[in-house]
Amino acid sequence: MRAALRLETDDVEAMQWVDNGPGWIGVLLRDADAVLAVRPDVAALSGLAVGLAGLHPAGGEYAVEVRALFGTTEDPVTGSLNAGLAQWLVGAGVLPDSYVARQGTAIGRSGRVHVQRRDGDLWIGGTTRTSVRGTVSFGA
Repeated sequence: MRAALRLETDDVEAMQWVDNGPGWIGVLLRDADAVLAVRPDVAALSGLAVGLAGLHPAGGEYAVEVRALFGTTEDPVTGSLNAGLAQWLVGAGVLPDSYVARQGTAIGRSGRVHVQRRDGDLWIGGTTRTSVRGTVSFGA
């Protein structure tokens, strides 16, 4: 896995299976810059879903940088991955009960995911933009 992500041993802080519907290999890197520096070998990642996370410096606008890699694709914003990462990293005390994750930066997007734990439940949200609108009819 580390070789497919082209990471050094000291880049990886922890790994965990995270699952909030779709399952991901969660990889906590040493910081947000390490997440943005990853240039994966997409052929070696074929068939895997990998979620990268790295903390931003404390006190900034974002708590964590996230990347969702699967097959040859990178998703600009992934609610299910962010929910799985929150279960792991909030539960482990790595991230606070309320924070903003930044995702999509490496592919020129500006995704923001708001995470908040309320009454023991994690809530994942953010702003959306409709890109396609239409209707579909099924049947004859």
